[in-house]
Amino acid sequence: MRILIVDDEEVLRDVLDAVLRREGFEVAMAASGEEALSVLDEDDSIDLVILDIMLPGISGIDTLRAIRISNPSLPVIIITAFSSIDGAIEAMKHGAFHYIPKPFKNEEVILTVNKALEQKRLSRENERLKEELSEKYAYANIIGKSEPMRKVYDLIRLAAPSRSNILVAGESGTGKELVAKAIHHASPRARNAFVTVNSGSLPPELLESSLFGHMKGSFTGAIATKRGLFEVADGGSIFLDEIGNINLETQAKLLRVIQEKEFMRLGSVDTIKVDVRIIAATNADLSKLMAENRFREDLFYRLNVINIALPPLRRRREDIPLLVAHFLDKYAEENKRKVREVTPDAMRILLDHAWPGNVRELENTIERATVLCTGDRIGVDLLPDYLRFPQKTDQPAMIVPSEGLSLKDAVSRYERGMILQSLEMANGVQKKAAELLQLKPSTLNEMMKRLGIHAKSNAAVEEEVGVE
Repeated sequence: MRILIVDDEEVLRDVLDAVLRREGFEVAMAASGEEALSVLDEDDSIDLVILDIMLPGISGIDTLRAIRISNPSLPVIIITAFSSIDGAIEAMKHGAFHYIPKPFKNEEVILTVNKALEQKRLSRENERLKEELSEKYAYANIIGKSEPMRKVYDLIRLAAPSRSNILVAGESGTGKELVAKAIHHASPRARNAFVTVNSGSLPPELLESSLFGHMKGSFTGAIATKRGLFEVADGGSIFLDEIGNINLETQAKLLRVIQEKEFMRLGSVDTIKVDVRIIAATNADLSKLMAENRFREDLFYRLNVINIALPPLRRRREDIPLLVAHFLDKYAEENKRKVREVTPDAMRILLDHAWPGNVRELENTIERATVLCTGDRIGVDLLPDYLRFPQKTDQPAMIVPSEGLSLKDAVSRYERGMILQSLEMANGVQKKAAELLQLKPSTLNEMMKRLGIHAKSNAAVEEEVGVE
């Protein structure tokens, strides 16, 4: 780290020079504000400035102002006499990191310098993460070059700058949350919060408390007042996944937030104003739910201002090689593998599969194959059995024998097979398997208990369904 000392007293410059060099810092020196600005103009390697507030010519305050204009991220520590403490406080109002009064202790100087440099490092790291997130969620990085995906990109680009609510529709595994994040990060709200709410995984009471917050004592277990996610998302965006699963009472409260931009915490009579953009997603047919009086028509039209329909993977097969390459790079790096490609035979199988679990199913398949691969190519042998040996669709799944059969037992066997296959596709994760089967996790759990399917490790699931 390189530090610039700015002081008109040569003795003080020499003392600071010796103290800092003992700690391993490089040092540059200037005797005036004019000289300091000249050094900074010519030397862009300066990491921190130690600046005396009393200088001939340009004052320390004016020098600080000039530094903040030309290099606002450069930390400045002020050195001042006890009689000039008010000036040091004024300097901090203009952006100085801290001040050190004269006479100072060497340890105090080193401690303050290290704190300033650590803050600069954290600030740089924060900016790097923001750039990384912005790049990751930029809509252009959603993988796909097919015509259906190009239409999705156009909609994201046009919708992102607006204030309109958005409804993202698509099957499970098509990437609805990724689209929501792309919209948020390409919008003027990008610097504020993006909050995700999985509406389908929470019971109604807990969902309402999560969205709107609650007051202490408003219900059993409410031991403290809690902010809701709409408050957290104020100024940003909230992503309501599986919006079709919200009950009618909560739908009514959600409609009020959209219309009035205000709500009340559970147990409170005070309204809270918020500015939140709603991005909702569903894999259900909301028109059917409205016909069954399970989804409010007025809420639908409030959410469906801009509709983005994500195509299933089977309707954009030309994107499969791109997605495979992307997931190969991702999981090869994560798992320290040398895998670089998929064999032509394996790729043909991947292109021919219907992918009912969409991109999520393909990602799981490539992750599994990458982990199990010991060479640099993924062959057919590393694909799961249900891909290598698909059932023929031109034959009935079951044939009724002449002596008859128990329909109940046959249906149970079929359900068992489908659940085991979905668990294998989801790497044993029950929540993902439930999404593939378009079931609630609790429903899948009940079916597993009824059919005698126990929660297992990935290896145990693969053994039962015959995965090599």
